[in-house]
Amino acid sequence: MSRDMIIRRYRDADQDVVIDLWSRAVRRAHPFIEGEGEGERARILREVYLVRAENWVAERAGTVVGLLGLLPGGEIGGLFVAPEAQGGGVGRQLVEHAAARYGALTLEVFEGNARARRFYAHLGFTERGRRVDEETGQPLLVLERAAPLKSVGWLHVREGRLLSVRTRGNDTFYLPGGKYEPGESAPEALSRELSEELGLDVPAGTLTEAFVIHDVAHGKNGRRLHMTCFTGGPQEVVPVPGREIAEYAWFGRREARERCAPAHSQVVDRLVAQGRMPG
Repeated sequence: MSRDMIIRRYRDADQDVVIDLWSRAVRRAHPFIEGEGEGERARILREVYLVRAENWVAERAGTVVGLLGLLPGGEIGGLFVAPEAQGGGVGRQLVEHAAARYGALTLEVFEGNARARRFYAHLGFTERGRRVDEETGQPLLVLERAAPLKSVGWLHVREGRLLSVRTRGNDTFYLPGGKYEPGESAPEALSRELSEELGLDVPAGTLTEAFVIHDVAHGKNGRRLHMTCFTGGPQEVVPVPGREIAEYAWFGRREARERCAPAHSQVVDRLVAQGRMPG
């Protein structure tokens, strides 16, 4: 998540700013709906959805810039971003927040809202069906996205270079780490993976969450990835590759972009921004 943006629970005190945000966003998105953003539709938002849904807001520099309404079963009932904040990653972060809570997601979008359709397609949603909205008579598309693959990764930088590993039969490098096993916390999963992959003793209690990366999982047919990255553990390490690891390497920014999985680009950008790797 952007360092100057937080996602938090909606509060009653947010009502006026959220309704204004919603009104401006839907008028821009749905010019084909008469009376959009006002009247009865505004009343329903205020008296029904803001009361009954699980609502979250995105706040940047103290200003609410996005609204996410979640319904049971992982359905996004509404996602709205203030027009002046669109294109800055707010909507994407709200979608990934919903995925972190529920995994698989569904939603409906008006067929006439071409911009929203492109946005959701970019985030991996596919069409499951369609129906006609009874209130407006407009066609709605039903979209869905599978739960993201959840993994953990270790951020170990030595002299400005990032430790990466390659599994046997694969020509792409990844962060050391991997998937959870049942009942594991993220630090426990990473501690186990580091032992299995590289023979390293990194206790879970020495690991600190740094950030979360959302991207397309490499080689998984477009499925999304939710990777929690950690720092910590010993600085001086001598990796001993396990059975699944063909080799390990320390990559600078250029090498990481050329030889590593797509999520590496985001990881490296974050580390450069933090001053842990040279730009």
